Amino acid sequence: MTTSTARVLALLEILQGGGTRTVPDLAARLGVDERTVRRYAGHLLELGVPVESVRGRYGGYRLAPGHRMPPLMLTDEEALAVLLGLLAARRTGLVPASAAAGESAAAKLRRVLPKPLGRRLSALLDTADFTAPARSGTGRGTDVLLGLAEAALHRHPVEITYTDRQGRESDRTVLPYGLVAHSGRWYLTAADPGAGDGETRTFRLDRIAAMTVRPGSFDVPQAFDPVAAVQDGLARTPWTHDVSLRVHADVGHIRDHLPAHLARVSPLPDTDVDHAGWVRVRIRAERLEWIPPVLAALDRPFVIERPTELRTLVQALADRLHRHASAD
Repeated sequence: MTTSTARVLALLEILQGGGTRTVPDLAARLGVDERTVRRYAGHLLELGVPVESVRGRYGGYRLAPGHRMPPLMLTDEEALAVLLGLLAARRTGLVPASAAAGESAAAKLRRVLPKPLGRRLSALLDTADFTAPARSGTGRGTDVLLGLAEAALHRHPVEITYTDRQGRESDRTVLPYGLVAHSGRWYLTAADPGAGDGETRTFRLDRIAAMTVRPGSFDVPQAFDPVAAVQDGLARTPWTHDVSLRVHADVGHIRDHLPAHLARVSPLPDTDVDHAGWVRVRIRAERLEWIPPVLAALDRPFVIERPTELRTLVQALADRLHRHASAD
């Protein structure tokens, strides 16, 4: 598609937004001069698009009232972006709908594209592959995701029916601060006034069975970071093992090996002279076997405060490494 053709379609896209657009405004948005804008408007007229010229101080161009344009007109780059976005979202599990919904959306898009472009995109989708394995979506939750997004934007409380990790179901009214996508799942970070502790909570979207917007409004705390809140919430999740370590390293080095959703890192008090340069690392884990290799990769002095089982695993790894290094 030539540059001029792409800009003619861009002009059509702008006019479909409704209202009258002045020639100087159109020229600025398209990156051309005003004479070229008038030529593009003429091209649309030649294609049968009812572009009206409005005279006067605030005149310009608009589409004839009541005219309905074809449902979709995309450039090659736009079509590629949409299809790859659908594919990537489906593979990462972030689309809270069945796989059939993503397939049907892609099929509908390809049907309305020009045949040459549709053929080229089909070739790409049929030959492209991914290094990361595909994640399955939840098959439900579209209404919940969109409803929570709208409530968070307009700051309305919501009542949710939630099932926790232990399978306990409860109804609660929360204040939705934001939505965060992480590792193939959607999470809601929200205040839970009913808990009475002032802490924000992290809720998995696939565990929210229903939601209802309630009257009222609220304010989000200043400089609140939904991503940091979700990562901290995941790091606080009560798993089988509560690991506590002291590590002689800076926070940045530790974060290279233990991201925020896996571990909480905090400096030791400045008054503790013996531990200057040390930080405390807290990890909640269902299994301990993966932690010794990470500690070895840190390559920094560390002290295991708890649990005792971790010391045994670290020593076993050190013994194996020593045997391997000593083998002929």
